[in-house]
Amino acid sequence: MKALSELASLLPHQPPKGVASVSDQVLEESVDYIKKLQEKLEKLKHKKKCLMRVMSENSTTPDLKTPNISISVTGMALYVVMTTGLDYQFMFARVVRMLQEEGAHVVNASFSVVDDTIFHTIHSQVNGENGAEAEREAGRICERLRKFVSDVD
Repeated sequence: MKALSELASLLPHQPPKGVASVSDQVLEESVDYIKKLQEKLEKLKHKKKCLMRVMSENSTTPDLKTPNISISVTGMALYVVMTTGLDYQFMFARVVRMLQEEGAHVVNASFSVVDDTIFHTIHSQVNGENGAEAEREAGRICERLRKFVSDVD
């Protein structure tokens, strides 16, 4: 009986079902709990397999550390997220300078280094009298930034 109480203490609390004996309830709950854990384990194994496949596909690319830029525009805000390898440290300053040359106001700029990858984040505000003009300015700046990154690559 002591073993059953120890087993019951390991199970998540559930209200008692019907009039079955306590030992039967504990065993039934244990079996259900183990089945749920097995299902969860299978799902996690599948997820791991998918992630490993994605990682292996990415590792076959010739150079993962070449610059990659993502630009998004929301209203008058222009967000630039760039990942580079350590060999491309100069790009952060050049992108900030380019934004300033284009008349954008840099609100926040930061970078983080993780292993041999640098993550750059720049939040800027585009000048413009109205939304349409700001959108045109942002589009022009985006094109210039993409051209710069592709030329470096």
